[in-house]
Amino acid sequence: MKVDRTAERNGDDAMCKTIEVAVVDHRDLSPFAAAAAGGPPPPGPGGEEAHFTPPLNFAMVDNGIFRSGFPDSANFAFLQTLGLRSIICLCPEPYPEANMEFLKSSGIKLFQFGIEGYKEPFVYIPEETIREALKVLLDVRNHPVLIHCKRGKHRTGCLVGCLRKLQRWCLSSIFDEYQRFAAAKARVSDQRFMELFDISSLKNAPLTFSFSKRICSPY
Repeated sequence: MKVDRTAERNGDDAMCKTIEVAVVDHRDLSPFAAAAAGGPPPPGPGGEEAHFTPPLNFAMVDNGIFRSGFPDSANFAFLQTLGLRSIICLCPEPYPEANMEFLKSSGIKLFQFGIEGYKEPFVYIPEETIREALKVLLDVRNHPVLIHCKRGKHRTGCLVGCLRKLQRWCLSSIFDEYQRFAAAKARVSDQRFMELFDISSLKNAPLTFSFSKRICSPY
């Protein structure tokens, strides 16, 4: 692994911060890549079987796209098995030092879109920030990619819901998926945001990964 320069790119309204922390040949991802491909898990210290703990609310969204709550050091070994190229963080706070060290050692690029975690009735989701995050998410050069916020419920759920609109999912399926992660914390304001989100400017974006559809039955 060759550690490269650290760079930041701020848009006009500072909605996204990109940090390149390392250059890694992803064709050689150590024994963890074999585990991600279905092979035996790599051994832990002393040769015993390693233990992998996924982050809170972890799930696969589509080929090369994952979602979760905020990962911590207990989740790093699991995340290595995914062979991530990028992480999309939807929290505005500075990324923890331990997480930055993990990204550096693993050659993972961080895209940070700071969205405040307000509670109802004061929820505000900036549409343009979600749109910019979607552009990063749709770029397969960033895959495999992990999307996360604090709990993997509201901000992450809104971004995934807007992706589903691009994938032609019907609203009831989008809401079902959102509610599965948000559970009792589901917000009407989040669902209204997804319903009204305008995907017209992104319709020509390439969807070279799985173009999954959810067609709702009229019955």
